[in-house]
Amino acid sequence: MHWEYYGWGMRLGWFFLIFLWVLVILSVLYLFQALIGAEKRGTGETAFDVLKKRYAKGKIAKEEFERIKDDILKR
Repeated sequence: MHWEYYGWGMRLGWFFLIFLWVLVILSVLYLFQALIGAEKRGTGETAFDVLKKRYAKGKIAKEEFERIKDDILKR
């Protein structure tokens, strides 16, 4: 048998094992961050709510408000 190659197999085995654990840990962290980030991003405001706020602040005119409102309500 060729026992001289056994040492390289063990070294590569440890490398792949460590690589696998790093990959698993990074995947879990990514999923955790995605879940936490999704909660922060969701404000619960609808497009119509944002439109009403823009109109109330005077950022858009009444005609534009009515046009956009009609577009939003058609969907």
